[in-house]
Amino acid sequence: MNNIIRSIFTSIAALLAFSTPAFAEGGASASSFTQLIPLVLIMVIFWFLLIRPQQKRAKEHRSMVEGLKKGDKVLTNGGIFGTITDVKDDFLKVEIADNIRIKIQRDAVSSLSD
Repeated sequence: MNNIIRSIFTSIAALLAFSTPAFAEGGASASSFTQLIPLVLIMVIFWFLLIRPQQKRAKEHRSMVEGLKKGDKVLTNGGIFGTITDVKDDFLKVEIADNIRIKIQRDAVSSLSD
């Protein structure tokens, strides 16, 4: 994966070198559209490599948090494993040991565990 990203950024750097004013001085002046191509290319790469996957993970986490129910085994953001014993609007009661229950916010659940 790192080799792919490195080759993409190398290609972008090469495109930027060809669209700089110093390069254009030797020949005909580059159009403004040609100068925008590297910027658009960088934005597209960032969209597919960074923004889109993050939005997908956030959507999956949101649906998982909304679907929590009594009896689910969860892992909190703090690293605590437990079983949900009670579900309220924004809070959950999680049993982390025999007769030890803590109250947490729904958003504090990082994942479901088996």
